[in-house]
Amino acid sequence: MSRIRRFFVEAWQELKKVNWPTPEQARNLTVLVLAISFVVGAYITFFDIIFGAIAARFNG
Repeated sequence: MSRIRRFFVEAWQELKKVNWPTPEQARNLTVLVLAISFVVGAYITFFDIIFGAIAARFNG
């Protein structure tokens, strides 16, 4: 039982050392992740359409 207790005590001590972001930083980073995800999705969609059209020409 003492090993489990020690684990939680040490985990809590490590969590206190974490440099948590402010709400503003968290919001900004969330927006950044969503924007980059959208751009990557658009990039992949664009090339999927292009290569799909090329493949369709060769397959009849």
